[in-house]
Amino acid sequence: MTRSDWGEWLPRAVESADPDTVAVWYLGCNGCILKGSGGTTVAIDPYLGTGDPPRTIRMIPVPFDPGDVNEMDAVFATHEHTDHTHGPSQAPILASTGASFYAPDDSLSVALDDEEWPANYDVDHDQLVEVAEGEAFAVGEFTVHVEFAHDPDSTHPVSYVFEHDSGTFFHGGDTKPHPEFDTLGERYDIDLGVLAFGAIGNIDDKETGEPVRTRWYSTENEVIEAASDLRFDRLLPTHWDMWKGLTADPTALHHHTRSYDHPRSLAIAEIGDRVDL
Repeated sequence: MTRSDWGEWLPRAVESADPDTVAVWYLGCNGCILKGSGGTTVAIDPYLGTGDPPRTIRMIPVPFDPGDVNEMDAVFATHEHTDHTHGPSQAPILASTGASFYAPDDSLSVALDDEEWPANYDVDHDQLVEVAEGEAFAVGEFTVHVEFAHDPDSTHPVSYVFEHDSGTFFHGGDTKPHPEFDTLGERYDIDLGVLAFGAIGNIDDKETGEPVRTRWYSTENEVIEAASDLRFDRLLPTHWDMWKGLTADPTALHHHTRSYDHPRSLAIAEIGDRVDL
């Protein structure tokens, strides 16, 4: 784990914040921290690693050290990939705060079998909670719904809907468009939604080392298709900043939204920025 060169300012900013609704901090990659008006704080897919250079090269700063997080009620993982389920990034937060880790089965397999969080990070087994599509539960002032996600590169992805008295937040992980999203768009009134977006680029094959044309995230048209079907009021595009060769320009999405009723607007955020419901 590479230590952050940003110091403690971001964890301290989250702790001191007193939002009127729900504050959302973008952590770069696909990570977010949510803090509600009542103080409940959760993180989704926080990743503080540097990838696996030269195959995957992190293009943005590591925004904080996990050991500097003092307040966290829960950490959520959308799927099992390293930049979404990562012991060095997430387990120290669980160990220091007592937060619960909510994740689908294959993400828990990473935590329990591959990385052995309880043995290596002083995490209690009871903190690791398996979730599945269709479930709903409360975390402080949030009602969390576990929903379908369409990520063909993942073995078991999920998305999350966070309902709050002041609005609704959606996090789709690395999902791509799917016909089922039209049903989700009818079911929820989503004020702000996160969808991964990136370029199609060449990434070295793990075994041969040869560059391979790679599409890990939705393209410009796909991310707007998904946001439209889900009926987002605002779209917060993510992941466009992370990997060398797959970065993209989120401002280009303005052109793609013009002929759609949804999303009604874009929330363009850089790593460390705060967006409120």
